[in-house]
Amino acid sequence: MPVALAAAVVVILLGVLVLLRRVIVGPRLLDRVVAVNVIGTKTIILLALVGYLAGRPGFFLDIALSYALINFVGTIAVLRYYEGRVRRGEPVEEEA
Repeated sequence: MPVALAAAVVVILLGVLVLLRRVIVGPRLLDRVVAVNVIGTKTIILLALVGYLAGRPGFFLDIALSYALINFVGTIAVLRYYEGRVRRGEPVEEEA
């Protein structure tokens, strides 16, 4: 069973690498925000898996839940800022 979990960790890390391209390249700000949010979600899953593999799932799940809250609040904050700029008519991003 631990071999399968270790393989799952590797697959999740490969998914994060693919998402990093979306964070860097874009093309729009909302695409970048969604990619960062998905990376945060994958990080939460990784914390849970590592906790299980380390034999201390309770400790790592507490950290994962805290990180989930920070990830959610951060995403909402960035989107509220973006929405405010759109409402004020400020330029938000340049179209490619």
